[in-house]
Amino acid sequence: MIPLSHAQQRLWFLNRLEGPNATYNMPAVLRLTGELDRTALVAALQDLIDRHEPLRTVFVSRDDVPGQKILAPGATRLEAAVTEVAPERLDGELAELAAEAFDLEAEIPIRARLFALSEREHVLALVIHHIAADGWSMAPLARDLTTAYEARRAGRAPDWPELPIQYADYTLWQQELLGGEDDPESLISEQVEYWRKTLAGLPDELRLPVDRRRSAAAGNQGGNVPFRVSAELHGKLSELAARSDASLYMVVQAGLAALLSRMGAGTDIPLGSPIAGRTDEGLDELVGFFVNTVVMRLDTDGDPTFRQLIARSRETALGAYANQELPFERLVDILRPDRALGRHPLFQVMLAFQNNTLPQLRLPGLVVEGEQLYTETSKFDLAFSMGEQFDGEGRPLGLGGTIEYATDLFDRESVERLGARLVHVFEAMAADPGQRVGAVDVLLPGERQQVLEAWNRTEQDVPEAGFAELFRVRAAETPDAVALVSDAATLTYGELDAAANRLARLLAERGAGPGQLVALALPRSVELVTAMLAVAKAGAAYLPVDTGYPAERIAYMLEDSRPVLTVTTGELTGRLPSGASGGSGGSGGTGGGQPSGPGTGPGTLLVLDDEHTLTELDRHSTDGLPPNRTLSSPLYVIYTSGSTGKPKGVVVTDSGVASMVRSQRERLGAGPD
Repeated sequence: MIPLSHAQQRLWFLNRLEGPNATYNMPAVLRLTGELDRTALVAALQDLIDRHEPLRTVFVSRDDVPGQKILAPGATRLEAAVTEVAPERLDGELAELAAEAFDLEAEIPIRARLFALSEREHVLALVIHHIAADGWSMAPLARDLTTAYEARRAGRAPDWPELPIQYADYTLWQQELLGGEDDPESLISEQVEYWRKTLAGLPDELRLPVDRRRSAAAGNQGGNVPFRVSAELHGKLSELAARSDASLYMVVQAGLAALLSRMGAGTDIPLGSPIAGRTDEGLDELVGFFVNTVVMRLDTDGDPTFRQLIARSRETALGAYANQELPFERLVDILRPDRALGRHPLFQVMLAFQNNTLPQLRLPGLVVEGEQLYTETSKFDLAFSMGEQFDGEGRPLGLGGTIEYATDLFDRESVERLGARLVHVFEAMAADPGQRVGAVDVLLPGERQQVLEAWNRTEQDVPEAGFAELFRVRAAETPDAVALVSDAATLTYGELDAAANRLARLLAERGAGPGQLVALALPRSVELVTAMLAVAKAGAAYLPVDTGYPAERIAYMLEDSRPVLTVTTGELTGRLPSGASGGSGGSGGTGGGQPSGPGTGPGTLLVLDDEHTLTELDRHSTDGLPPNRTLSSPLYVIYTSGSTGKPKGVVVTDSGVASMVRSQRERLGAGPD
């Protein structure tokens, strides 16, 4: 059994791990207009299968070791069905064909369908699994299909020169070339050492501006958006590359790294880059999967200029090209990065710069037009694929391509904006290569105004009312509506209003009123909410005291704020320090302007569940007290953490409560209650 190439091994492993799927399907669509010889075309497609071994190979395993089983020419027939289809149904048929998974162990990795729209209009759809071909393979496939169709149309078999080698020969040669890792002088050992050093400390995951968090498992669902650079900017970037003694790819790579860095990805930017892998001219005419992937690690640390970043990109790329033979799959095994099913190892962003020979399919009597067809899958978080376009005289016509994205992470609109930002960065690079990366503005037209102005227009019409008044109005409108729910009780607005009015009257008798502070040493409970409302109705401000705090902090807060009363329960009195209500007279403590009060000594506690207190509450009216607050009245005091010194009391007034309630109802989607 013939072993797999290193590139094939990874796809075989992923196919076994994830199960058959369309992630590595390569669809190609050709629109054929004119007099088509259907029989000749189907026969020509079979000729391709017989000529190129990878197209008639199944992938089997023995004792979990994968291998290639190459079927003999003519031993398998390509089911190139001719299907009559209405034009409006074509897109659905193509999408269904592209999404159909291959069973690599049981069927050959190529599928074909000829859709007949009319007598003179056909669409040929080919789907090849990546394990059998790569982008470069499309050119020799197109040339051979042209030759075979011409021959079959003339009633004969194609007369083409025999291929000097086949893909299986390359597989065996690759293993011999790399040598063994136990040999320190072997090529693989040399390159292992290079990549160990180059990728030491590589981040496990690039921080990308995603719309959603990454899931635990890979979904492989994806989308595509078009990407375009104008002819003018293409020319300027090419000139910048020439002045920088770099390739256009190196300039584009620097621009992408700059963008990701500016979008919050940090300064250590690993990008995946496909390498054709055809290091010998004898491989140029073969169909097969030769592509290797290298990691281009770009450093934006120190806020370099674009010119400096291009130089770093050039150095990175040249080093990678010189060590490109080490299979990416083996590199992953060696470096053993932290693996996760939902994340590609070593890099999550791919940059593919297409400079392969474009396939030229010229079928006699037909106008042939290629059409792009995408599978709704994504191999990476983001994959930028672009290529140069030129006119007949070699002048730049622009860069064209796509951005493939994982729909689990990104929305289409976000990726479209990311592409526009990349063009914006390219424009900045071309205009001023001496500009520092950190100075480039990645905001699109209108976004600065949106961030600074539109998003900050938060003013709303709200009633000029404080906490107590807002509650009074609500209770009067819907007294029977549920206001408060706890494990212990459920209170309506009417019941809560009555309970708070009784307590407010008792608090007022004990000295609580405008300009005074009442400490609430209560757990999260019906009693706490009732007490907060009662303090506001009495005209005072409340100080929440968490009895789980250290005793020293509680003592400091009470001594500093000097509340007129401390409301608590019998169970919690023991957690309050002696002298809890602290001080007497004066203008208050040192808490930054909190309400002042006379203070009545450490014994001034109001224990809500004390029998005497309950009796006093029962004798008080449930009618509300006369209004005694303004919007500038203190509502509560909250103490800072004290991380930069002593904790400080911060006073919050009634003035913002109505606005806060309105915004919270909108943000939380709350109804009228």
